[in-house]
Amino acid sequence: MIDPSITTFLITLINIGILYFVLRKILFKPVTQFMEGRTKKIEDTIAQAEQDKDQAKRLLERYEAQLKQAGEEAERIIKAARETARHEADSLVARGKEAAEQLLANGRKQLEAERHTALALFRAEAAAMVVNASGRLLRRDLQSEDNRRYADLLLQELGRD
Repeated sequence: MIDPSITTFLITLINIGILYFVLRKILFKPVTQFMEGRTKKIEDTIAQAEQDKDQAKRLLERYEAQLKQAGEEAERIIKAARETARHEADSLVARGKEAAEQLLANGRKQLEAERHTALALFRAEAAAMVVNASGRLLRRDLQSEDNRRYADLLLQELGRD
């Protein structure tokens, strides 16, 4: 008959086979699927991290280029502002000089007008004094027509000097 050790061996072998198929169906398959899913998820995460790293690198390069461009633009604006300020200063100085020259010219004109007015007043007073002195010398009153004629002659004579 069959030796008990062979029977035990065959039963153990059948039990191991059944256990293998049951465990494969119940445990190995879900564990394998879980491990494959986990591996896939880790690979996807690594790939996404690489993409994010590349995108961050591109963004950094773009921001550095924009920063450099902004610096150049700031330099250009500062240079333009300095140039504008220099032109404004030159313009203000020129306008100040023009205003000073205009004031000086107006002052000279006013002084010349006052001089002419004072000279005319002086001539009129001098003519009146001459007519008065001449009348005393002649011991007679000169008529008003004579006064005017002598005064005009005197003024013409003074105007030539």
